[in-house]
Amino acid sequence: MSVAEPAGAHHDGTESHVEGGDYLAKRQLKKGTAGWILLAGLGVSYVVSGDYSGWNFGLEQGGFGGLLIAGILIAGMYLAMVLGMAEMSSALPAAGGGYTFARRALGPWGGFATGTAILIEYAIAPAAIATFIGAYVESLGLFGITDGWWVYLAVYAIFIGIHLAGAGEALKIMFVITAIALVGLVVFAVSALGQFDASNLTDIAPTDAAGASSFLPFGYLGIWAAVPFAIWFFLAIEGVPLAAEEAKDPSKNVPRGIIAAMGVLLVTGAGVLFLVTGAGGAEAMQSSGNPLVEALGDNSAAKVVNYIGLAGLIASFFSIMYAYSRQLFALSRAGYLPKTLSVTNSRKAPTLALIVPGVIGFLLSLTGQGAMLLNMAVFGAALSYVLMMISHIVLRRKEPAMERPYRTPGGVVTTGFALVVAALAVVATFLVDSTAALWCLGVFAAFMLYFGIYSRHHLVANSPDEEFAALARAEAELE
Repeated sequence: MSVAEPAGAHHDGTESHVEGGDYLAKRQLKKGTAGWILLAGLGVSYVVSGDYSGWNFGLEQGGFGGLLIAGILIAGMYLAMVLGMAEMSSALPAAGGGYTFARRALGPWGGFATGTAILIEYAIAPAAIATFIGAYVESLGLFGITDGWWVYLAVYAIFIGIHLAGAGEALKIMFVITAIALVGLVVFAVSALGQFDASNLTDIAPTDAAGASSFLPFGYLGIWAAVPFAIWFFLAIEGVPLAAEEAKDPSKNVPRGIIAAMGVLLVTGAGVLFLVTGAGGAEAMQSSGNPLVEALGDNSAAKVVNYIGLAGLIASFFSIMYAYSRQLFALSRAGYLPKTLSVTNSRKAPTLALIVPGVIGFLLSLTGQGAMLLNMAVFGAALSYVLMMISHIVLRRKEPAMERPYRTPGGVVTTGFALVVAALAVVATFLVDSTAALWCLGVFAAFMLYFGIYSRHHLVANSPDEEFAALARAEAELE
């Protein structure tokens, strides 16, 4: 049995304890599993489903012009954010990712708030993707399934099982599925080019909103309302640093992997936005559950893309499951959430951290409301981006001498831009679906209440993230 020894109270109102050696021994991830190419594949895998479905609901909010402008703004935000995260992940390589960065910069309250926002994003995003997988399966007529809940149950059960077999196996399977999904996008692009018609981009009739035109049919406000759907082109790429403890030479490979993944996603996102809308028409695509296939019509290429599109959705579903388990593992290991959630099995996979959010996600998927779940996931994501970018700025100011193997071009100006856009994106989720955003805000508040009442008094001093913080405190006292 592990024996906890008090490490004392801290000025930030928390209390931590040193756990015995077997505590961390039961909470070990497999080291050295991934190089930068696998990490880049993981980054693309997180996001690639966003190219196949979900983003097109933004046409309903802003039309092609609104979604295009929102997309350019969001692409800039993500590029700036990824460069900031590359720096922080090179300096603080741990399984907590954004939570680890915020814990060092903003203290335990800021760290837990960031980790909670990321958990909301990662627990809900697979539920949204499961509904899109269901739509693809039904459109293909596979197994005679006409009711999606069987599909939701199957994908959660199968992929939790694969993850329990170990990270190395899971990452390699993810890489293969992601490569297939990218091939599907190439097949689509080649086919759609022959059907492209520029007039299709602006075929939504203008409303009487301020600034409305054929390019912006829903006016200026439509640009803002399209932001959450533009985020779907890149949502979850920030999860690459969550693999830091399982990567080879994480201080070099995590920054390389996340930047390479961002480069691929900029190309695929732009291609899909123009080609789907130009081939299928903005009006027809704005509410489609399967936009790439419907844009091509009834031909052999559409059938190929439909099958491969299923692989793309599965890739993101599978990889975000990896991300939520590592985020929950890190928060649990450090005592912020119940410690049983971070116990790993004989293959070094966190068992309950995979299963518990999976059960919650499956129950959410039963609503069948993909667009609503997408907006909820974006709320958690955008809130975490605000906190992570603040963390980068604070660390540059507070700890200028911290060793940073990679430094963000433009420094705090770059991350400051990402911070402003992310804050606007949080507000945009209320424009799209205020009820869904308020539910997420309520869940976030409940987590913070749990921390304030209970878990801040039971932190684990010798967990990696708390040791990072203790080191920072010691250095500050020496100075």
